[in-house]
Amino acid sequence: MSEKKFLVVVDMQKDFIDGSLGTGEAALIVDAAAARIRACRTAGCRVIATMDTHEENYLDTPEGKKLPVRHCIRGTEGWRLNPKIREALGDAAVLVEKPTFGSVELPGIIERETQPGDRLAIELLGLCTDICVISNALLLKARFPEARIAVNARCCAGVTPQKHQAALDVMQSCQIDLIAD
Repeated sequence: MSEKKFLVVVDMQKDFIDGSLGTGEAALIVDAAAARIRACRTAGCRVIATMDTHEENYLDTPEGKKLPVRHCIRGTEGWRLNPKIREALGDAAVLVEKPTFGSVELPGIIERETQPGDRLAIELLGLCTDICVISNALLLKARFPEARIAVNARCCAGVTPQKHQAALDVMQSCQIDLIAD
């Protein structure tokens, strides 16, 4: 039985860092996140990066009606990965576009890259802790209840610092480990 390690990089896109929904906290994690991606690649982790992806009609969608801020519109500059993150990912990452908070494709991608009996270790980092990171972490925990699933708190940022901490608390309550180094 072998251990398969995955790093899931969640939505490290311009619009969430310094674009239409960017925050100072998001900008502050870019260097740490890029360093963590490089370290995980060197350690042999399989890297998967999600990209929040909306179409031109975003404001007419249910999400757009509740969050009426155009962001991550396919093909725009705001949709693109941050350059430091893109460089750290290199060509080793699987890119997964997702139209909403959690990627329902993500568990299947991981499942296809494992064998029955493999031990799984899945680490997540990215944006926003209280929306897309928590959604993906809980989807993965539900699909792989025996896996070690962890969120790298130092490489995440929430909509606000308070919501970031609240999301970390909820994930910890759901037996998702927190990495704070």
